[in-house]
Amino acid sequence: MADRNSSTTPVTIVVEHLDPELGPWSALEYGCIAREAHASGSRFLLSSVPTSLQMPDDLVATQGLDVEHRSVEEVFADRRSKVCLLDPSSTVELSPADGDIFEVFLFGGILGDDPPRDRTSELRKKGYAGRRLGPVQMTTDTAVRVARLVVHDRVPLEEIQYIDHPEIVINEHERTEMPFRYVKDGDGKPIMPEVGRL
Repeated sequence: MADRNSSTTPVTIVVEHLDPELGPWSALEYGCIAREAHASGSRFLLSSVPTSLQMPDDLVATQGLDVEHRSVEEVFADRRSKVCLLDPSSTVELSPADGDIFEVFLFGGILGDDPPRDRTSELRKKGYAGRRLGPVQMTTDTAVRVARLVVHDRVPLEEIQYIDHPEIVINEHERTEMPFRYVKDGDGKPIMPEVGRL
């Protein structure tokens, strides 16, 4: 049995980029995923990136990011059974034991639409084993963070502390509620990408 504090092998996180463009918020999330994956010894692969897509220089230079123009199907054709699709429609919750079963954890990007558009359905059709991360919609970087906590750090899903729909202060006159679930940091605040940092 693996030590609860670490996985026996690093995991590979794949976000299959499902949009022809890359918006600024998605670039922030991808940069955040890359840095955290690198820090944990995991690999982050952004797949299906159109060759015509001009990636921001800051994002391309982010340590831990591998950009792949091929689809996840092509890249992992010889390891289909080792790919786990993180799917909100799955009936099975992700567990630490999945870190021993799967090597690749696949996310459909861009996630975090409100209301959800079920972009993951495009990947579901490919027949990968599915797991879900609970009932509340998450942003892409949050979903990846939660999956890594579960399969790499061996923290059971139900033990992760969250903040749902946090209110963000924009300025002294403006506030907005984020319609997603976020992991809570040590200070009780939601972990989000740092605006202005790729």
